[in-house]
Amino acid sequence: MTRPLLPRAACLASVLTLAAVLPAGMAFAQVSPAQFSMQSPVGAPSAPPSEGKASGMPSPMACPSDPVDLPPELAAWTSRKPLLAARDTRSLSGARIDPGKAIEGGLRPTSEMRYAQRPEKPGGSVSFGGLYTFSVADAGSYRVALGAAAWVDVVKAGAKAGNGTVMTSTAHGHGPDCSGIRKMVDFTLQPGTYLLQISGNAMDRLPLLVTRLP
Repeated sequence: MTRPLLPRAACLASVLTLAAVLPAGMAFAQVSPAQFSMQSPVGAPSAPPSEGKASGMPSPMACPSDPVDLPPELAAWTSRKPLLAARDTRSLSGARIDPGKAIEGGLRPTSEMRYAQRPEKPGGSVSFGGLYTFSVADAGSYRVALGAAAWVDVVKAGAKAGNGTVMTSTAHGHGPDCSGIRKMVDFTLQPGTYLLQISGNAMDRLPLLVTRLP
């Protein structure tokens, strides 16, 4: 059985009554579901905070104030002496380094450099580089440790200028944490004289060590 329809006047009265009890501005307003955030079920875990906001970005590892312990082959790293690099092979006499002794290298603007062999990564106009020479008495594996991410080439001196051989590296790595050693490159070398080419460094200073591995 159907219910009798209310008179039009009764319907209008009901609507006016509803509008009166609603807060001002909300009567007959259409509400979109997007205006309300979804609620998690009771007991459900809340979403983790966004990284880099309330929790903050992770801080870099803190290093001790005292120098870290280094393996014997790198022990000389903390006792560096300044040595200016050569800009070409004719001025190498003042840029000789001894394996096992670290230096605080002084580099030249890339625009001044005249490398014996073109580096694979020579660097741009605002970078720095340099040439050093060193001698190997005993065959073995040697490591070049750098305080920055510069490009390094070891060249076996040839009979004539420009006829040297670029040695192939055997390993790459990072130095011990908090040591200041950014990059390490290993080479297998025979007795003789070698040229160390540094290129593409961001600064005109570069801590450097050539050392024989045990």
